Amino acid sequence: MLKVNRLSVEYGAVTAVREVSFEVPKGSIVALVGANGAGKSSLLSAISGLVPYKGSVTYHGEPLPKRSHSIVSKGLVHVPEGRRIFSNLTVYDNLMSGAFTRWNIKDIQEDLQRVYTLFPILEPRNSQYAGTLSGGERQMLAIARALMSRPRMLLIDEPSLGLSPLLASQVLGLIEEVNAQGVTILLVDQNARKSLQIADYAYVMQQGKIVKEGQASELLNDPAVQIAYLGGRSAG
Repeated sequence: MLKVNRLSVEYGAVTAVREVSFEVPKGSIVALVGANGAGKSSLLSAISGLVPYKGSVTYHGEPLPKRSHSIVSKGLVHVPEGRRIFSNLTVYDNLMSGAFTRWNIKDIQEDLQRVYTLFPILEPRNSQYAGTLSGGERQMLAIARALMSRPRMLLIDEPSLGLSPLLASQVLGLIEEVNAQGVTILLVDQNARKSLQIADYAYVMQQGKIVKEGQASELLNDPAVQIAYLGGRSAG
């Protein structure tokens, strides 16, 4: 579904991503694992058109535009790190902002009910300002807003950052549900263990490069991955 070929991202004299190549099959969850500063977020930002890059990205076999608005229209949506919701707007208005590329009111209302079913905590807060939500609720709103564009693929960056272990597990579980409904996921998250548990395939990034890849279940049990990213503990 998504194919990245020799993608590089540079910030002045600093190279954040170095000729990275990988693929994301349709219907899968693919995780990017690595330490802070490995280039994972820069990679997602490049794909979604937020930062310039060298190399090529194809989506459904066609070159992906480099302008973020056009990328969203293609059905590929980025949920960035930091839950960048509109704090001074209501939950409802935030959700409606996710449907800005769409015109069919009936379909939009159907999707609104779908996200309320998937994230039931949001509907009672429909008229509440988003800035008053808890961290977990804001993350759910950020994902729900992305779903309002009716995406075929989501790039999700650090959804559990700053959340309690219970809320982090809940949010990642909801990402599994989103995937089960047919949305392909490219996931970056600090919780490497949980990411590998829900992913089908994974790539390990280090200093802007992919240094290891494989089935997520295999990497979960890889001693080197355990020591570097899972606290050295067995996945079992």
